[in-house]
Amino acid sequence: MTDLDDRPGPALVIAAPTSGSGKTTITAGLLRALRRRGLVVQPFKAGPDYIDPSYHTRAAGCPARNLDSWMIPPSALRQLYQRATAGGKVALVEGVMGLFDGRGSSDDGSTAQLAKLLNLPVVVVIDVARTSRTAGAIALGCLRFDPAVQVAGVILNRVASDNHRRWASEAITGATGLPVVGWLPQRDDLALPERHLGLIPTVEGVVDEAFFDRLADQVEQSFDLDQLLALARRGSNPYRDMAGQNGVDQGDNRPDGEAPRPPLFPVEKQPIRARIGLAVDEAFSFYYEDNLDLLRAWGAELVAFSPLRDRALPAEIDALYLGGGFPELHARELAANHSMVAAIRAAAARGMPIYAECGGLMYLSDGITDFDGQRFSMVGLVPAWSAMAGRRLTLGYRELRARIDLPLLLRGEVARGHEFHWSVLEQPLPDDRAAYEVLRAPVAAEGYARGNLLASYCHLHFASNPTIAARFVAVAAEWRRGNP
Repeated sequence: MTDLDDRPGPALVIAAPTSGSGKTTITAGLLRALRRRGLVVQPFKAGPDYIDPSYHTRAAGCPARNLDSWMIPPSALRQLYQRATAGGKVALVEGVMGLFDGRGSSDDGSTAQLAKLLNLPVVVVIDVARTSRTAGAIALGCLRFDPAVQVAGVILNRVASDNHRRWASEAITGATGLPVVGWLPQRDDLALPERHLGLIPTVEGVVDEAFFDRLADQVEQSFDLDQLLALARRGSNPYRDMAGQNGVDQGDNRPDGEAPRPPLFPVEKQPIRARIGLAVDEAFSFYYEDNLDLLRAWGAELVAFSPLRDRALPAEIDALYLGGGFPELHARELAANHSMVAAIRAAAARGMPIYAECGGLMYLSDGITDFDGQRFSMVGLVPAWSAMAGRRLTLGYRELRARIDLPLLLRGEVARGHEFHWSVLEQPLPDDRAAYEVLRAPVAAEGYARGNLLASYCHLHFASNPTIAARFVAVAAEWRRGNP
C-alpha cells in the first residue's frame, strides 16, 4: 500500500517496567479521552492477551487488535498494523509485561521488540505508590537499557498527593530529561476487576460506560494530551519495508532457496464461499480480531451464535469456530442447553469442519469439572474431561507442526500460538489422534483431531502462517459443495 492516505497516523506505545503498573487502565482512559476530542483511535495490545483488548474496544468504540512479534512474522506484523491504522488514525499500543520482558532471557515477543519493529515512540508508566525519587532511577534504566527503543516520556500511576507527584516528576526529568506527560491518582473507583486469569472481560458486564467516562474525566484533568499527541506524531511514518506490491511476504529472513510466503491477504476481493458459525457470548469471547479479518478476506461470512442461549446453530453454516473464554464459569448453563449440544454433535456427525481453541476444546470435551468439583457433561466430541485443577497455570508460546492434514494446516505445516489456562484434561488424549507436534517444548504432542474436527488448548494466530485462513475457508467451502 503506497497511497499517502494509507500511511499510519500518530502512534504511541504505553509500556511499563513491570506487569501490574496500570497500563490497561491508562490506555483505556487515553483512548476514551482522545475519542472525546473527535479523533479516530485504533487500540492494540502487544502480546497474546485477549482480556485487556476487551477494555480497549469498549473505550475506543472499535475492535482492538493484537500485535505479537513472536507469533507473527515481522512483515506480516507491519502489514496488519498498517491496515488497521490507515487513514491517519491515532494508534495506542498497550505493552505486555515489563518493557523489555520477552520469551526467556531474550527480547523476542517483548514490547521493546515490537516498538523497534514498528519504529514507535514509547511512554513508560511508573507505579509510584511506594516510591518517589527512585522513580528517576527506574526511568533512567528504561531510557538507557536499549538505546534502540525510543523512550519519549513518562506517566505516573497511583500518585498520593501533589507533593508526591512533584517529587517523582522532578527526579525523572532531572535524571533523564524526559517529560512527565500525565498521572493518575490512587482511586479505588478506577480499579479494574480481576479473577483467576487476570482481568474480567468486559463482555461479562462488570464495567459500565460510567467507568470509562470516569477514567477519561481524570485523564483530561491530569494529562497533557497535546504533548502526548506531539510525541505520538514521531510515530506517524514508522517504516518503509512493507510486503511487495504483489502482496507476497518478503521481509522475514527466509533461508536461502526457500519459496516466498503466499500472501497474507488475497490480492483480489474474494466472493463469499462459506458461512462459518462463530461462538460469541460470555463463555466464548477470545478471538484475535485479525484472525476474523483474515477469514472474511478469504471468503468467509462469520455468523455469531451463543452456545449459552441459542437453541440451534445458525442456518446454512459450513463450519464452526469455537474460541476461548470461560466455559468453566458457565458450565451448568452450557450443559443445560441440550438442544445446542445435540446440534453440534449432529454437525460433527455430518463431517462439518469444526475448530475449537482452549475454552472451545473444554466445551467439546466429555465434560467440565468446575472449581467446586461439580461435574457437567458437555458435547462429548473430545474423549476427556477437563477440570479446573487450581494447581498450576499453563502459560507460554507454542510452535506447532501439523501431524496430519487438518482443517487449518496441511501435514508438516507450522504455525505459532499461545496457551493460557488453569484447566487440565483428567485423562490423556489418544496419541494417535494428536493434531500437532510441539516444537522445542517439553510436551511432544498437543490437540485432538478426528476427521474435520480440530480441538486444541493452543490459540493460534492465523497470521503466523498465511495459509491458515485460506485453508479453513476452502475446507468449509468444500464441505458445503458436498452438503448443499
